[in-house]
Amino acid sequence: MGLLSSEQLNQLKLVLDTLSKNQLIWLSGYLLGLVNSQTSTDIGVTASGVSAGLELKPDLIDNTIIVISASQTGNARNIAKQLYSDLVEAGLRAVLFSAGEYKFKKISEISLLIFITSTHGEGEPPEEALALYKYLFSEKALRMEKTSFIVLSLGDRSYEYFAKAGKDFDKRFEDLGANRLYDRVDLDVDFQSEVDKWKEKVVSLCKSKIVSIVSKDKCINIQNNIVFKKKNPVTSYCKEFPLIAYLLNRQKITSCNSLKDVHHLEFDISGSGLCYQPGDALGIWYENDYNLVYELLELLNLTGRESVQIKNQSMCLDEALVKYCDLTQNTPVVVKSIATISQDKILLNLLQNQNQLNSFCSTTPIVEMFYQISMTKQLSSQELIQILRPMRPRFYSIASAQSEVGEEIHITVSVVRYTINGRIRSGGASSYLVDRVQDHDEIRIFVESNDNFRLPKDPNVSIIMIGAGTGIAPFRSFMQQRALDKALGKNWLFFGNLKFTDDFLYQIEWKTYFKSGILNKIDTAWSRDQDYKVYVQDKLLSNGLELWDWIQKGAYIYVCGDAKYMARDVEQALVTVVSIHGNMNMDQSNDFWNEMRVQHRYQRDIY
Repeated sequence: MGLLSSEQLNQLKLVLDTLSKNQLIWLSGYLLGLVNSQTSTDIGVTASGVSAGLELKPDLIDNTIIVISASQTGNARNIAKQLYSDLVEAGLRAVLFSAGEYKFKKISEISLLIFITSTHGEGEPPEEALALYKYLFSEKALRMEKTSFIVLSLGDRSYEYFAKAGKDFDKRFEDLGANRLYDRVDLDVDFQSEVDKWKEKVVSLCKSKIVSIVSKDKCINIQNNIVFKKKNPVTSYCKEFPLIAYLLNRQKITSCNSLKDVHHLEFDISGSGLCYQPGDALGIWYENDYNLVYELLELLNLTGRESVQIKNQSMCLDEALVKYCDLTQNTPVVVKSIATISQDKILLNLLQNQNQLNSFCSTTPIVEMFYQISMTKQLSSQELIQILRPMRPRFYSIASAQSEVGEEIHITVSVVRYTINGRIRSGGASSYLVDRVQDHDEIRIFVESNDNFRLPKDPNVSIIMIGAGTGIAPFRSFMQQRALDKALGKNWLFFGNLKFTDDFLYQIEWKTYFKSGILNKIDTAWSRDQDYKVYVQDKLLSNGLELWDWIQKGAYIYVCGDAKYMARDVEQALVTVVSIHGNMNMDQSNDFWNEMRVQHRYQRDIY
């Protein structure tokens, strides 16, 4: 207190006496942010929350609840924020991190850890938690005997690997000697009511566990998306409360001869106050095709006028199927439910072999399944609704920089189309956006912030962008932003697709950037333009020496595209490049890329 004069103290007291509890909590974070904008000795705050190198003093660790979220589409992060607020309201000292921001090698020093994670892909941890995951499952992981922990795991029961990432973290914490404070909870898609119960229990347990309860105005307030650190105002639009936007323009950007049907879409968000940054994703609530709905109804001998209950609302079955049910993605859970009711031999036999069941689900949409089976029992309208997965929004990487396009938001959509038994099928969201939505039609959208896919804060830093197919979308936004910022850092694009003449997405724009000198290098890979396949990972290997030179000089690496094949093969190529040109063995090279992740110099937006 001696650092403040009596006059300053009196002025401060006059202000503090006028503030509510919530305002005092916010102010504590604001003041901490001001301090950390000048120094990062103990705690550093970034635009996305907490810096990767953040460390807490030992006395703070011993008396602080550390909440870490590992999120892919924002659900785990939002729950972590809710819990953080509840802990603060209860007078507990808490710090909130994303998994990508926490200095993971210090995790064994935590006294009380609450870990909230989603599951991505085929049971994998979210992208931002990969470095932590690899560390914990390595021989380098330190014992965690002094840590008490709680895990909340999000997933989708429709999939084979339901909530697997959370299960893996939970077991590993225990294997490393950590003490379980509360049994792991696994939550399905509709989780909010269960989350509220879980938070109440967790806060109660933390109160009994923490000996020292601090006053709310002394609470450490470090949150992702801290209001005072963001340039753009925060809006209330979200998955539950989307913005009603309008389609301004749609343009096909592959040729008529292409095997792919890719479109550029622009939406009008005028007057909404919706803000986004390069690297963010756009969530879109779509509607099913009426023709598909009535095809299903006919197969099940239903009219569509039957009354059903959806989220405590009564509505007609056809409306429920159009707006609230996923009709395009079959899953083992759906097959098992239909097999139990129908007693169809085909489905019952599939249940005996998990590999065959998985293959059937990936190649047989729900409607096609009903063409192949016999129903010994009439499926009721409410049974159908309960069996089908709830519709979820689809996410698309945003292909525009708001500082360039103003009150618009752009995305790149590749329409999923295929034929089964002579019947044409298409993806639910992609066909909705390209085939059924017309100019000026209303679209329900929201922005999902992606703080794990951000341009360097220093415009003098060079970047390397690696994308295939529609994975080029966020790099369009990156280049728009870098051009406007007059960034001095160099830019290098690796892009792969089928054919040069048919599939060079945004070709004119990229050539313009290259001719103007904004794009310094561009390497393309066209897999169908010659007798042998060429992919972006091949281009990385052939440019390995120069790639390593850019990396040594501080370049950031960005990857966007398919998670199962492209991103996996690109990472292997990057590991090989560093191993060869950095004179490392493969283990050392893998560690190098893990450290690049921690430094946010290696970022991926994969799907």
